[in-house]
Amino acid sequence: MLNVDSVAQAARNMRIDIIKAISAAGSGHPGGSLSAADVIATLYFYKMKVDPKNPQMEERDRFVLSKGHAAPALYAALAEKGFFEREEMYSLRKLGSIFQGHPDMKKVPGVEMSTGSLGQGFSASVGMALAGKLDHRKSKVYVLLGDGEIQEGIVWEAAMSAAHYKLDNLVAILDNNGLQIDGRNDDVMTVEPIYEKFESFGWDVMQVDGHDIEAIAEALDQADEAQERPTIIIAHTVKGKGVSFMEDEAGWHGKAPNQEETEKALAELGGER
Repeated sequence: MLNVDSVAQAARNMRIDIIKAISAAGSGHPGGSLSAADVIATLYFYKMKVDPKNPQMEERDRFVLSKGHAAPALYAALAEKGFFEREEMYSLRKLGSIFQGHPDMKKVPGVEMSTGSLGQGFSASVGMALAGKLDHRKSKVYVLLGDGEIQEGIVWEAAMSAAHYKLDNLVAILDNNGLQIDGRNDDVMTVEPIYEKFESFGWDVMQVDGHDIEAIAEALDQADEAQERPTIIIAHTVKGKGVSFMEDEAGWHGKAPNQEETEKALAELGGER
């Protein structure tokens, strides 16, 4: 049963940890991590079947962060879920830390796929979903893409394969914040019309406000009803969501806040946990 307040609190805690970890590292990607926080929180604290005490549980749902540079958001969700102590992720990007700038499935508990090269995580999720079908598992594979990421050709090869193999156990979510490292998607290389493209590739397509937890949960529930077609949920989000001076600013794609900016961001998010 959905508890909106509980999921919202988890998303708030994640945003605080995202800012603290990136600030401590002096590098990282706050914009796209913050924009994805509500979607990832809804997955981990409402929808997905995972067990931090048994990360390799056979019937678990799988989550792939295809936009791997948003690793702080994934680490924050895993910490909030109990896969490890949250203070551990404050070693983000430090020499010897398991918490690299992109997630490493061989080192971080709960990470299902090492990602970073854009588009490859999406392709891997198709393979996972196909394996699940062949093994007759009832679990699902969820994958989060960035909108700039879908400029990659490998995304569309994967989309075509998912429809061909009728992977109704695959749910993609697109973090559609309209910005990428070099500016607005429409100026760099337009990705529209997203809805029509995925529909033409044989996917069930939905659109939601990516910061409306109830709407995200409803879309995820609806995806459970898919039959012989993969689903994509286009989540309209704001890059840097929750921190006023980062919101809708491409410059915060891959830049760490200084001490003053960190303090301001944490104050806006409600202070320390």
